[in-house]
Amino acid sequence: MLKPLFLLIFWIPRQILYYVKLIWSRKRYPPGPFPLPVIGSMWRRFDTSITEMTFRKLAKDYGNIYSLWGGGFHCIVVCGYQAMKEVLIDHSEAFVDRMVTPYLLTTIKGKGIAFSNGHTWKQQRRFGVVTMRKLGLGKKGKEAQIQEEAQDLVEFFAETKGQPFDPSLSIMKTTSNVISAATFGHRFSTEDKKFVELMEAVALVLSFGSSISYFFYEAFPYIMKYLPGPHQTVLTLLEKIVSFAKEEIKRHKENQNQHEPEDFIDFYLLEMEKRKNDPNATYDEDNLTQSIVDFFIAGTETTSSSLNWTLLFLANHLDIQDKVYKEMEEVFSPSQSICYEDRKKLPYTNAVIHEIMRNKYSVLFGLPRQSVQDIYLNGFLIPKGAIILPDLRSVLFDPEQWDTPEEFNPNHFLDKEGNFVKNDAFLPFGAGARVCLGELLANMEIFHIFTQLLRAFRLEPPEGVELSEKSVTALILHPISYKICAVPRIRAP
Repeated sequence: MLKPLFLLIFWIPRQILYYVKLIWSRKRYPPGPFPLPVIGSMWRRFDTSITEMTFRKLAKDYGNIYSLWGGGFHCIVVCGYQAMKEVLIDHSEAFVDRMVTPYLLTTIKGKGIAFSNGHTWKQQRRFGVVTMRKLGLGKKGKEAQIQEEAQDLVEFFAETKGQPFDPSLSIMKTTSNVISAATFGHRFSTEDKKFVELMEAVALVLSFGSSISYFFYEAFPYIMKYLPGPHQTVLTLLEKIVSFAKEEIKRHKENQNQHEPEDFIDFYLLEMEKRKNDPNATYDEDNLTQSIVDFFIAGTETTSSSLNWTLLFLANHLDIQDKVYKEMEEVFSPSQSICYEDRKKLPYTNAVIHEIMRNKYSVLFGLPRQSVQDIYLNGFLIPKGAIILPDLRSVLFDPEQWDTPEEFNPNHFLDKEGNFVKNDAFLPFGAGARVCLGELLANMEIFHIFTQLLRAFRLEPPEGVELSEKSVTALILHPISYKICAVPRIRAP
């Protein structure tokens, strides 16, 4: 206990000095809640927990670019489409870095794709983009695998025989296996104990990111690392995910010369061999391991949450569901399969999918960036090193970009003739240099699962039950646990 006490005594005067400096200089920065010592602007959340409305409410008081302070960090929140475009697109290079915090330094150590910076990020990101293309995302090879996973889900739903069931676990297994196929080249049995433990670990790690324990870790890292608590549990879970990835890498290395590259690990190991004498190369097993962890953490919970919201919404809006089914029946015969390219023939179906993703956005806020230089926006200084928090939800609900932002309205993506139209403010995957690497994969998953399920079933609430559309607040917003009935459709002979 002496070491934490010594660190605390050393820490207090540093905080006093930081606070005096903050009060002196804050008028140059975007406005925000007055910061108090130690807790900064955190006092604004003590009367209520952070929800999907928190940042938009603060934007009404302080504008679309405002400041929050806490734990030694200056965080600048960006809200609304115009401000987001200016930051993430128009000045993308000024805000290209990910934030560097004590928790991320402890867990990720600047490796992988999602949270690396500089030369490492550029190489890992470029390799990820090229490899995804080689794997055929958007082409028939990987699309066929996604269709197979969707069909397995249809078969599971059929086994429920129209009785009420919770679809969340089956959805999670499906999205995890899509990532597994692209990363490892194979899927896992849904009964595989290690696979189930991996999914549980990913869910718990993400939920930790919005907890009080996480904020205390970021604010007092030198003290918290010596104390017990949820943060220690999460660090253990992250080690378990890393070990899972390393086992797969080892298995691939043992069979590396037996076939042509088939998955992300195969291509990465091949690149490592090609660039082993290049002093500027960052291709190593640590970066490969972290990239795998990035894929699973970023690509499973978000997509499964979107699909859970989709099924819940459809069960609550049978008229919309029936209209989608009618459009598919008019365009395709029962024996025809639907591919991703066919979304162009299904404008209403495509609009409904986009509108659910907008109206039921599953992420609390976008992954933070960090400014790499001093820059002025709207007359205020955004200092080098400030954390940039993109409130992507505010863009999806921006009243200047959407006719009825608070309502579900497929016409947001349809013109007067009923043709599908894009909206520049549809940014659920972010924008600029750091746009989500798995955007196409997620869109394909959602489209195939959506269309295959609705062609096979009418999704209904259990008799006499009103399904709630309230969310469980965390970094990934899940609906409150619910049950639906997958009633088989009876096609005309």
